[in-house]
Amino acid sequence: LLSGRDTVGSSNMENDVSLKFHQQLLLISENLVTDDVAALKFLCIDLLHLSKLEGVKSAADIFTLLMAQEYLNAEDTFLLAELLYRIKCHSLLEKLGYTKEKVQERLHEKGRVSPYRQMLYELSENITNEMLKEIIFLLQNHLPKRWITPSALDVLTLLEKQGLLTKDNVQILKGVCETVSPDLLEIIDCYKKAKGEKFIVFILSQMTFVMQGLVRYLCLVKFLNLTDKLKCFKEYFNLRGQEFHSIEKSFFFSFLQTMKSYKMDGPHRGFCLIINNVNFNSSQRKGSCKDAEQLERVFTWLGLDVKTYTDLTSGAIINLMQTWKQVQDHKDRNCFICCILSHGKSGAIYGTDEKPVSIRMLTTHFTAKECPQLAAKPKLFFIQACQGNNIQRPVYVDTDGPTPDLSSMQERVPLSESIPEEADFLLGMATVEGCVSFRHTEEGSWYIQALCSKLQLLVPRGEDILSILTQVNEDVAKRNSLSGTKKQMPQPAYTLRRKFIFPIPMAPPPS
Repeated sequence: LLSGRDTVGSSNMENDVSLKFHQQLLLISENLVTDDVAALKFLCIDLLHLSKLEGVKSAADIFTLLMAQEYLNAEDTFLLAELLYRIKCHSLLEKLGYTKEKVQERLHEKGRVSPYRQMLYELSENITNEMLKEIIFLLQNHLPKRWITPSALDVLTLLEKQGLLTKDNVQILKGVCETVSPDLLEIIDCYKKAKGEKFIVFILSQMTFVMQGLVRYLCLVKFLNLTDKLKCFKEYFNLRGQEFHSIEKSFFFSFLQTMKSYKMDGPHRGFCLIINNVNFNSSQRKGSCKDAEQLERVFTWLGLDVKTYTDLTSGAIINLMQTWKQVQDHKDRNCFICCILSHGKSGAIYGTDEKPVSIRMLTTHFTAKECPQLAAKPKLFFIQACQGNNIQRPVYVDTDGPTPDLSSMQERVPLSESIPEEADFLLGMATVEGCVSFRHTEEGSWYIQALCSKLQLLVPRGEDILSILTQVNEDVAKRNSLSGTKKQMPQPAYTLRRKFIFPIPMAPPPS
């Protein structure tokens, strides 16, 4: 039994924990804007009664409702972490002791937002203002006559209220998306496919099984339907002494389903911009023209319309991005590619006026809302520039960064913060964050030359872009500076939802 003093002490401790927890919630609430609150309300529809959600004015109101239903408390904050993750407020996760990666790891076991709700929310995030106007016009018989500026989430919620949209019936959405933007159908189709099929993951206690035998089975099951595939894998694991039913789970197994590819069979492949900054106020990037020429040859061979721009200031680079995001011809293209050759620092590239331009700011010009013509289409950025400046340049090999200032440490920007958090982006960096990238003064940069070489070698073999970039990493990692002491490792970051595979050109590679 606790003494009176112990009871009081325990009570005070609980009060302190409760106060700290509510202070955390208040701080998170204060950092969420109106659109964030609307997104949270929508994601909680399956958890909280709709009539209570309609009275919500702030994120704090939602937190109160979740606590009342015992979804949220000081000991278990994962649901809130999941919600913040879903609406891409990743910076607030640390206030709950989470990171983006930690949430991802636990979603499969603790996630509460249904696949249906996730699908609707993702759909709303990809609906532009122009698309929304068309959707409202098509659904006018189902919507209030005097509805002032509804959001995509408002429309979806009303359709659910009227029973026109349920987890088992998304036909009205399919019909609208087919008319407004067929690309949106991919999101719905992915949901329907995942709902209609039973996916299995095989969790092996040991990874010492005979790979050769598994490969033979994979070749056999490639052409079978899902039921027969499962029988085939059951036989394989039983042969190896595995208990099949004990390793059935409700997750994907990559061998059971070939990942879909982005549509790349249109009459026009897409635009490729090359920004080649050579002449700076205090330096010249010798060898960069070799990179630009090679990129132009290779991407022209791959069917893109290549546009090259030389020696742009920071302001000119920003203006160029603003111009290209408004180009209507993107609508008839399959993809968009931008290559930037310049000096750089962590999270930024330099204009010829030696002023930095944030890579994040450049890429966000082409999000679905900023450039609706490229919605759901792959956007690839390749950056040849240093991401740090603390290595001296060897003879005949320049670094793509300014002369190092050893008196101060450079602030580093994580690569994940350089690309938008929405889908369909790839950022290929010449080097990992914080390091220099190397360029031969006559032969060009290690990264760009390896990229062009591997594209010419592997595109004709049908390899996807991530496989190609892995080979680029291997190629660059094997190289040494003239002194033999300096290395380089490229780094891709991506939010691609599908494989990106260039159609095989009819003509032979340019070199």
